[in-house]
Amino acid sequence: MTDTDATASAVNSDDRATAHLPRPASGWSALTDRVIVRVSGPGTEPFLQGQFSQNLTEVISSRSLRAAASTPKGRAYCLTRLVRDGDDILFDLPTALADPTMAHLKKYLMLFRGTTASQVPESRILGLFGTDTASVLAGDRISELTAPGDTLSTDYGRLIRVEPTSDGLARFELWALTAESPLSADSERPLADWHAAEIAAGIASLSSETQEQFVPQMLNWQHVGGVHFKKGCYTGQEVIARMHFLGQLKKSLFRFAVEQAPALPLPGSSLLSEDRSVGTVVNSVRYENGSVELLAVVRHDARLDDLHAEATPDQKLERRPLPYAVPEQNPPVKTDT
Repeated sequence: MTDTDATASAVNSDDRATAHLPRPASGWSALTDRVIVRVSGPGTEPFLQGQFSQNLTEVISSRSLRAAASTPKGRAYCLTRLVRDGDDILFDLPTALADPTMAHLKKYLMLFRGTTASQVPESRILGLFGTDTASVLAGDRISELTAPGDTLSTDYGRLIRVEPTSDGLARFELWALTAESPLSADSERPLADWHAAEIAAGIASLSSETQEQFVPQMLNWQHVGGVHFKKGCYTGQEVIARMHFLGQLKKSLFRFAVEQAPALPLPGSSLLSEDRSVGTVVNSVRYENGSVELLAVVRHDARLDDLHAEATPDQKLERRPLPYAVPEQNPPVKTDT
């Protein structure tokens, strides 16, 4: 696929506002809403170790792990994945948040002489639906990618297995550092299809409306391997660790659906129990049949209530399963014995 074709393809994907049902089981999406950043230089590891919730010693060529960067109050302003590329580390950012996030990180980067962080020109991320699509890139080596975070180096970039959807669809990402790709243009899916798959996999992403609103555990980040509780100090670590070790998590990420929604609940908007706000929409997607799915951070004491989004007050939210366990959402019943 040429650079021109890739650009036109990305534009067409962004123009498609709704996702397909059933969700695609094969093909790929150009993730034009994300950019890749490279950190290079002698201070790469201590810089990232001091800012992100992941232990850099466990980010190796064959393992690319999720991480969060937070404020001193433990509120996440960045959800990402760390990928090793030789002596460098790559991570991704939402395009819309890249500039403010980089400006914030560079306040700490200034302490590490000779270390740089910058967007990688010509790079892109492709989301792959199903093992067959990933096998086009990996061949027989696809069998080496057995768990989320497992990574292979291919001729086209880093191939990473990511979390499956709730119905068991295997998913992958190609972090491509060149414009070359063997994937057929005929199998491209709109960006909304990948967003729908992320929601079905219980993977949150931040927006300007939700930055610095949640501790990473409220976004279930510990359940997708994004928080390392035994590493050393990093910005926000005290709050994050206290919430974990003292069992203070009172809200977390749930997945919901609305069968017919006249309006799409937007990130940052409220979920209500009667007239009381008990949650916040994090991500949402509309399907072509008019239904909606969303991820929202909801108080655990309201998890059994009849909930609705403020955008759709007459539509009860239906709780949908996540593909991973969240024990905090179902606390043990207290007894008198």
